[in-house]
Amino acid sequence: MQRDLYTEQVHIEKRAVTFKAVKTLVKDGIIKSNLIPAFAAGFLAVMYYQLSFFQNVPVLLLMTAGTALVIGGVGALNNFYDRDIDKLMESKQNRPSIDGTFKGRDILFIGFSMLIIGEILLFLINSTAGTLGLIAAFGYAVVYSIFAKRHLVSNTVIGAIPGAMPPLIGWAVIDPNLHSIAWAMFIVMFIWQMPHFYGLAIKRSEEYKTAGIPMLPSVKGNLRTKKSIVLWLTLLLFTPVLMVELGTWFVALAVILNAAWLFIGLNQFKPVKDYNRYAGRVFVFSLNYIIIFFVMIIIAGLLVNI
Repeated sequence: MQRDLYTEQVHIEKRAVTFKAVKTLVKDGIIKSNLIPAFAAGFLAVMYYQLSFFQNVPVLLLMTAGTALVIGGVGALNNFYDRDIDKLMESKQNRPSIDGTFKGRDILFIGFSMLIIGEILLFLINSTAGTLGLIAAFGYAVVYSIFAKRHLVSNTVIGAIPGAMPPLIGWAVIDPNLHSIAWAMFIVMFIWQMPHFYGLAIKRSEEYKTAGIPMLPSVKGNLRTKKSIVLWLTLLLFTPVLMVELGTWFVALAVILNAAWLFIGLNQFKPVKDYNRYAGRVFVFSLNYIIIFFVMIIIAGLLVNI
């Protein structure tokens, strides 16, 4: 276990624990962005099997709460383990895990409490949802954070596996057998993470070098990272064929959405002169993409039985 790297700072600065600090510690932005796919998948499953939405609202809310707690708990544990490298990265200096707001034992208490309560809620629904939550938590907190992130250039790909679990969890609370559509959403979210995080990694390449984290642009360079972005976006282009059951309109719009992102990934077929601007465009589109895609999933749920 890492030692408390900021004990002295805590006593000097005496920072107050605020609601904002707690939200930052548990990575509330990541929680929100993952709850959209989880809820959308659960909603689609309800509609796909022609079940009553209102009768299933309690289980969907329970799933949403459990998933949020698991993600938040894992986020806090990740912040605990990353304190040593976060102190070296300029963009992480405001994290409450290193600025004196929380002691190490407090972070562990918050992280494990949220994780345990979240898992209890998911297992109350069914064992499949709970098990998927455990796999996601272990995959991110242990396999990715402790091992892959610090030792492998393929860390983003490895971390994308637990990161793509929310749609499976959402669908599992309605259908533990996990229909192929659930796996299709998992694949989309898995692929989505590569251009999303590679774009961010390009912008923070020097920080990762300083911290000794082998992110792709820090090790292989920006050109190599751009090629990987284009490769993953090309794969994403073909994923709508996995969801033809949702209708021709869905497939067509998904292809257009994917093609638009690929066009940005190719830098409009022009040479990249400023990789920071290029990475920014790829990253911003990724944020819009994940919202648009899962809103389309919800709409597909409304139309699937019409």
